[in-house]
This record gives sequence, structure tokens and C-alpha cells, in this order.
Amino acid sequence: MAEQDKYLFRAEKISKSFGTVHALKEFDISIKAGEIRGLVGENGSGKSTFSSIVAGMQKYDSGTMYLDGKPYEPGGTVDAVNHGVSMVVQEQGTISKISVAANIFFGKENKFAKGGVLNVKEMNKEAARALQSIYVDNIKPDEMIDQLSFEDRKLVELARALYTSPKIWIIDETTTALSVSGRELLYKLMKEKRDEGKAILFISHDIDEIMDKCDSLTVLRDGLFVANLQKEEFDADKIRQLLIGRELSGHYYREDGGVPVSDEVVLESQNVTAGSLENFTIQLHKGEILGVGGLSDCGMHDVGKALFGLLKPEAGVVLKNHKERVKNASWAVKHGIGYVSKNRDQESLMLISSIADNICLPSLKDITPVGPISDKKQKQLAEKWSKRMEVKADSIKVFCNTLSGGNKQKVVLAKWLGKGSDIMILDCPTRGIDVGTKAAIYQLIMQMKEEGKSILLISEELQELIGMSDRIILLKDGAVSGEFHRSDGLTEAKLIQKMI
Repeated sequence: MAEQDKYLFRAEKISKSFGTVHALKEFDISIKAGEIRGLVGENGSGKSTFSSIVAGMQKYDSGTMYLDGKPYEPGGTVDAVNHGVSMVVQEQGTISKISVAANIFFGKENKFAKGGVLNVKEMNKEAARALQSIYVDNIKPDEMIDQLSFEDRKLVELARALYTSPKIWIIDETTTALSVSGRELLYKLMKEKRDEGKAILFISHDIDEIMDKCDSLTVLRDGLFVANLQKEEFDADKIRQLLIGRELSGHYYREDGGVPVSDEVVLESQNVTAGSLENFTIQLHKGEILGVGGLSDCGMHDVGKALFGLLKPEAGVVLKNHKERVKNASWAVKHGIGYVSKNRDQESLMLISSIADNICLPSLKDITPVGPISDKKQKQLAEKWSKRMEVKADSIKVFCNTLSGGNKQKVVLAKWLGKGSDIMILDCPTRGIDVGTKAAIYQLIMQMKEEGKSILLISEELQELIGMSDRIILLKDGAVSGEFHRSDGLTEAKLIQKMI
């Protein structure tokens, strides 16, 4: 057997540029049938660009791809699926305002049509079978997709991707959108597909996850192939060094064992009932990093929305400085509260707008209180914070939909820092972020703390909460189930006891 015939998929010398930015430079990768191949790299390294090329979402400039030993050049996502390639992305990939079943069979409606009439009942039956095939029985095919949680919409995407029984399944940072149980389900499906002789390209920033779940690993850096590693060669420190081209200096999380926090309360909820929160009370102090965690449906993400004024309380009140009522999000922005949503692409950014427009948006009235907005002042503010946050782009005129996940997050943080917000609500701020950028964001959070800013850190990563927080509040069923202060003896096991 020729060497190349061992592989189900091969890509040779794939190059792709966006203007003067070279996203991929003669990149090579090969994947065997029955293999889970990890693909890692910092944000902006080219991972998502490559995966989107394989999935038919965009064309490459040069190079060659082979599938089953034959040249492969998809003419679009439908063509890719027809060739046996499916992909699940990190951000939301469902279509709003249609049903679960319509999402699963989008583009395949003819399968259930006769004489130009869609048999919705039959489509719903088949959608139920598709969901059951991935062990999901709590989602109804006929309910509207918008009624589902972000995680459940991801499960619908899994059902859609696996319905066609793809030869290659691309998983691009999907685990960051899933709870512990959702991740275990994904891992189970990955193992099943591998055992069936399928190939899986698994993209993740979680090195422990990569080492545990993958059979082999390819490292990308700045669009270039860096290394291939087999399972027996996996070593966390070695992978980190290959990722960033150097050893990470300094500590990943905070070094101090806890410092006294001011008694001054800057933001609080008093007996708030909103969304999934029930009679919820919390206080954030000046200069404090207050961690909030729990299982996926505990209500922790509603905490940030309620404190920022996005969720109107049915009962109770949210106050700033003990006296000023947080009326809505506009009021919060005006009064120095910033909010970074977990759902970055849908809720934190204007994707079809420039870096400059996004950074300046909360500050427009500050830039020019009266009269036409000053282009010069906008440019100065955007350039200052884009540079300070080290956003990788040709210019501040670049649209945010072209940026990597890490650079998008830098833009989101830049807009609130540029506004001068003294209270920052950060919901999963390091979700889908590479190890180098994650360390930089932790340093930024510590810098904000040292400047006297107050940070509400909502996270699904227990180590992140333990490593960064002065105090941790845990939720269960919309209510506080536990509280911990920073200490050397705090462990994940102690937190989990209060979460379940």
C-alpha cells in the first residue's frame, strides 16, 4: 500500500490569504480512517480557516486536498456534506425562527416533500430519530429553535452533522459551548464514530482535553505546520511550547493567596427573580474578583444579564452603589458597567462592522457629546485600545467577522476598557481562547483589580474560578448553593459538592 493510501483525508500545501494577512502557508495534514486527529494553535494560527476550507465554507488559494484518495475541492457546504464532510462550529450554527426539525434538515427538505408539499409530520418523526441516535430525548422536533438554550442548540447541530453519517467530522471548539454532561455526550459520539472507521478532526484549546481524547495531534502556528505528535509523544509542556514558540513565562493564574477586599459594595441584586434566578441576592465589592459558577442550567449566565439590565426582574431590584437602580442595559453602560457575553458573536459584537466601530460604540456620546461624531476622536480611541489589547489585524477598518476568536474577544474587552467601565461583568471571557491569549486576559483582569475595578467572573471552568477569584458563589436551580473565599485548600471537589 502506498503511503498516501493509508489516509482517508490529506491536505498538501494549502495556502489562504485575506489581503496581506497569510492565514495558511503551505499547510499539510493527513488523517487516517478510525483516527481522532487533534488540531491546535493559538487564535489566529489558521485552525478555523483550514477547517472552514475542508467544510466547503470558503475556497483556498493554492494546494491540493484528497478524500478517499481522490482530489477533493468542495463547491460549498452542501457539496462537502454530499462528499461526506460535516462540521460543528464553536459559535451558534442554527437558524433562528424555524423549528428544530427544520434546522436538522435544512437544505434536505425535498426528502420530505411530495408534489411540492412538505410533510412536516414525517420530517418531525425523522428528526426525533436523528436526535435519539445521538442519545438526546429532551428536545422536541416541532419546537422553535429560539426556545432552546445555547447548549441544546449545539446538540441539534450535532444531530444535523451526524445524520448523514459523515466520513470526516470536524469539531471546531464545540466543547466550549457544552456543559460537563454535553461534553461527555460529545466524547461518546467521537469514540463511536472513530470505532466505525470515521475520521475526526478535533479542534480545541484545552490541552488536557486534547491529550485525553485524541490519537494524534497537529500543531499550527501563524499559518504554518509546526509538528505532528502521536499519542505516546503527548506532553502538556511540550505542546504549549510548540503552540506559542516559547515557554510561557510567569504564572497562569493569580500568585497571591488572597488580599483583603474593600467593604464597599458597588453592585448588588436584592431578592431578584428573573429568568432562571429565584429570590437571588449577591454583592460585588470594590476591587473584588467575584467568581460565579455551577452546572449549565443553574442560572449563572442569567446573573450577568440581570446585573447588566438585560433581564428585567419580576421581583427584587439591582442596585449600583446601594442606591442607584440599574434600569436597563443603556443605563448600565452610561453608569460605568461593562458586560462581556458568553455568546460573543451574537451578543457582544457587530460582526459586519469594523474593529473601530465596535470599540467606539459604547463611547460615542463621550467622544462627541453634541453634534456630529468626530471621526478623528473615534480613530484615536480605536487605535489606542486596539494597540493596547494587541488585536491582530491589518487595520482598525477590518470587519470583526474576519477575526479569530481570541482577537474578537480582545475587541470586546477593548470597547469596555475604552469606555472606562469600573465594573466588568465577564461571562466566560476565555471561552474558545488559546493558552497565550488566555494568560494575557488573566493578567488584564488582575490589572483591572489593581486599578480598583470590580469584576464579576462567570465561568464554567472550575480551575479558572479557583485560580482567579477572591470569592466564589455557586448556584443550583437559580439560587446560591455555596460560597467560598480564596484559600490554598480550595479544590474542584469542594466546589462540585455544592453544585450537584
